[in-house]
Amino acid sequence: MDLSHRKASGKVRFLHTDMTPLANYPVRVDQISHSFLFGCGVFDSVQLFRETDPEKQAVIRARLDKWLKLFNYGTLPFYWGRYEPEEGKTAKEETLQAAQYLRKRHVTLKGHPLCWHTACAPWLLKYSNEEIMRRQLDRITREVTDFNGLIDLWDVINEVVIMPEFDRYDNAVTRLCVEKGRVGLVREVFEQARAANPDATLLINDFNTSPRYEQLIADLLDAGVQISAIGIQSHQHQGYWGAEKLHDVLERFSRFGLPIHFTENTLISGELMPPHIVDLNDFQVDEWPSTPEGEERQKREITEMYTILFSHPLVEAITTWDFTDRCWLNAPSGLLRADDSEKPSYHALHDLIHGAWETHETLKTDADGCLSFDGFKGNYTLTVGSRVMPISLKEDMTQVRTLVVP
Repeated sequence: MDLSHRKASGKVRFLHTDMTPLANYPVRVDQISHSFLFGCGVFDSVQLFRETDPEKQAVIRARLDKWLKLFNYGTLPFYWGRYEPEEGKTAKEETLQAAQYLRKRHVTLKGHPLCWHTACAPWLLKYSNEEIMRRQLDRITREVTDFNGLIDLWDVINEVVIMPEFDRYDNAVTRLCVEKGRVGLVREVFEQARAANPDATLLINDFNTSPRYEQLIADLLDAGVQISAIGIQSHQHQGYWGAEKLHDVLERFSRFGLPIHFTENTLISGELMPPHIVDLNDFQVDEWPSTPEGEERQKREITEMYTILFSHPLVEAITTWDFTDRCWLNAPSGLLRADDSEKPSYHALHDLIHGAWETHETLKTDADGCLSFDGFKGNYTLTVGSRVMPISLKEDMTQVRTLVVP
């Protein structure tokens, strides 16, 4: 597996205060963060600031501590029907507190989603399409502006391929998509989000990995829509895609030359959902236990999948969807069991992200006080004696950086 594209070279020269070289001196090189976005849903953080019971808060904090030991990237919920269940009454305060809590812990955040036909606000249906569109655009400006600097990545619009065909229940966004067409609606919501935060990373996101999604992206790019990255969902409740399908999806969506984010990844550690289920939401069960055999399978599958994705040069982010079991669809889809104990998949991912794919070594300067090293892209500390010095290794350092050591 070639991971050279994930690494960069650093060059540092260490000098004494009298400007003589610090020759043949040991330097500890430790990576403290990744440039790559290793992510997971972090909806619990919002619940932390809704909860008033101290004991329940302690449980959530303990779970978030385990989350923070693994991930550097989190998805926060902005489903319109839940974020603003009554017109004008939003979840801004607790979501803002959650975002601040996570950013203080150096977590990069993404908001999901700004426009979607599912979990849409039902109170919109009393308005005309023209008024719905105005409110949709205002909602985008409001959220992107309110969280500017805390959340600068957004799933702008979700599941557009089926959006105008969705007929399970009436909703405001499907009405808009029928009237404006897929390209017309996507163009407007992307332009609104871009105007609210010109520097934001803006994604289109879909579970449909068929040629229809490819064609939609091609049509959007032809129409001048500025898509920052392609979001691909991979909810595998009915079984692991496998290496062959992963490589096929990566090859087909790489033709656009855009960054690829695997935005919603699910692998099951129990019995698989029956294959005849078309809409995953139709599988409603009271109990769906994790099993020892399923947990070993989940560990193998998540290890292979992450390895394939991390080795692909266009993939910038991977997001596990459920951190704990019994979340979406009550599925055993988490890296933690329902009692918050860690599954083998949690430790397998930790061994990759903070083991095999993280740089930690002790080196020595040369006779001129120079130190050259290769490491996975991210932020580092260089420890020389009692001094700890930060350094960023995002690309190859073309010039030698000089550090003076008292």
